[in-house]
Amino acid sequence: MAIVEVKVPQLSESVAEATLLQWKKKAGEAVAVDEILIEIETDKVVLECPAPAGGVLVEIVQGDGATVTADQVIAKIDTEAVAGAAAPAAAAAPAAVAAAPAVAAAPASDSKAGVAMPAAAKLLADNNLSASAVAGTGKDGRITKGDVLAAAAAPKAPAAAAIPTGAPTKVLPQVAVATPDLGDRPEERVPMTRLRARIAERLLQSQSTNAILTTFNEVNMAPVMDLRKKFQDAFTKEHGTKLGFMSFFVKAAVHALKKYPVLNASVDGNDIVYHGYFDIGIAVGSPRGLVVPILRNADQMSFADIEKKIAEFGKKAQDGKLGIEEMTGGTFSISNGGTFGSMLSTPIINPPQSAILGVHATKDRAVVENGQIVIRPMNYLAMSYDHRIIDGREAVLGLVAMKDALEDPSRLLFDI
Repeated sequence: MAIVEVKVPQLSESVAEATLLQWKKKAGEAVAVDEILIEIETDKVVLECPAPAGGVLVEIVQGDGATVTADQVIAKIDTEAVAGAAAPAAAAAPAAVAAAPAVAAAPASDSKAGVAMPAAAKLLADNNLSASAVAGTGKDGRITKGDVLAAAAAPKAPAAAAIPTGAPTKVLPQVAVATPDLGDRPEERVPMTRLRARIAERLLQSQSTNAILTTFNEVNMAPVMDLRKKFQDAFTKEHGTKLGFMSFFVKAAVHALKKYPVLNASVDGNDIVYHGYFDIGIAVGSPRGLVVPILRNADQMSFADIEKKIAEFGKKAQDGKLGIEEMTGGTFSISNGGTFGSMLSTPIINPPQSAILGVHATKDRAVVENGQIVIRPMNYLAMSYDHRIIDGREAVLGLVAMKDALEDPSRLLFDI
């Protein structure tokens, strides 16, 4: 027997632990080298854990939902075993005890009957239920959230009163235990993912540590739209990607940050750190929550570079493939709520940055030009800033600089 250990990949310095999601293989099954065995969720990204060698997965040391650390052994592969041969008793996957300590471990076999899924395990603990008391209807007999909710709603037998050791025996009156009748108003309790918990933590940190104020302005997007329409076909043919709006917003933001460097700065204790580079965070929605990958040295990127990188970020976010290094750092952020139809919002600063630009939906609106009411495609911009180091003057003038650059994109060519 030649055993190879499967270990948790290296995590970033800021990530202490991670959570195992769901094993893609069962104990006793054959695996190929580099085949993905399980995905591991941190508070920033989801990492894939490949098989370090081919063979048979003879033991799963840590089950679904377990909390693990870097280099921890989570499974073992026998490189000389043959799939289908009898596996040792230790090859059974334990129940997700990390998610709910009260859940009993699964029996030593490949069967998952009695094993609670991570969300179900939390519900079991919340309702003081044992896994053995709930019939699982999931794959291989696993216990699902629906199974736990059904068990919690079912009538329960009266609980026997606990009698202290040595106390005289006394028959206590039985009282019926009330159980909630969900009826047509069901509820579902699901633990936050690590990413969602991290987002919540950072948003609260931002609100509690920054003196957040938001300034607004409106932008006539007609010049940008006309420019895109004129060069879209040639741009796509030359660069293999479409010319979108975000590259204009990124360029306009960098243009303003150069004029007013404090917007690109951050607070470190009692010091103001002025950054001589422009790393722009782009807020991207993903199935797991909001992530903010970084455009490094955005001032040195062309329109095509920016569009390609944003498209790459969007694809990786949807597939859960963004790396930790792609979301670390950043000196300024842009959030485009207009993608979802937002008219106006007050974005929250992404610490340790000191400002963030909120972009919204472009709509035809009635505006006054030279005393006449005309229809123009207007976009409302909102910039939230940390008033501890950014005064209203710099914030307002910075947003005006972005407005001017968008309403006359030629300014970007001449840096004026």
